[in-house]
Amino acid sequence: MAKNKLNKNWLHDHINDPYVRLAQKEGYRARAAYKLKEIDESEKLIKPGQIIIDLGSTPGSWSQYARNKLAGQAGGGIHGTIIGLDMLPMEPIADVHFIQGDFREQEVLRQLEAVLDGRKVDLVLSDMAPNLSGIALSDAARMEHIIDLAIEFAQGHMKPSGALLVKCFNGMGFSQIVEKFKQEFKTVSQKKPKASRDKSSEIFLLGKTLKNPAS
Repeated sequence: MAKNKLNKNWLHDHINDPYVRLAQKEGYRARAAYKLKEIDESEKLIKPGQIIIDLGSTPGSWSQYARNKLAGQAGGGIHGTIIGLDMLPMEPIADVHFIQGDFREQEVLRQLEAVLDGRKVDLVLSDMAPNLSGIALSDAARMEHIIDLAIEFAQGHMKPSGALLVKCFNGMGFSQIVEKFKQEFKTVSQKKPKASRDKSSEIFLLGKTLKNPAS
């Protein structure tokens, strides 16, 4: 009974959410686009000519937003490169390269390297999150593991001057994740966009300029 009530409450909130309505109106696949939009507008992350990787890209709203930022004239392609990676399938987005699979696997990395063609990445985005169990210790470990993977990916593929934006959750294990970011990046900031629901402990970490870039 309680679960049904919870689902009804969520559905009510979702239907009446202004960002859900805006996403439907502006053609974004998820309200998450507005989280990236707000962070991008304050930090000037996405610029024409960049190479951008979207980790855990499905359903694709972050890739859609990045694509719109890099677009020239309507139908004229984009100035830059966007690559989405996810283990789940994603409906195609114009001008976005999508690779389905686990980015830790050699075959996926081989496909990625083929698109990059020796180039390094300007910006790595990660809206990835684990399936939460409700067990704080276990969830914190899962979240930390995903952040580790994103940092490791950035170290291997990003320009020294690049930036990594990841989603995490404010709670157990968060201070350790912030410390890891500070070890790896010269500047680290925390972002809680307005589009992030008030009830959510979701917070975004932005790291700029690698301290120890891969040679």
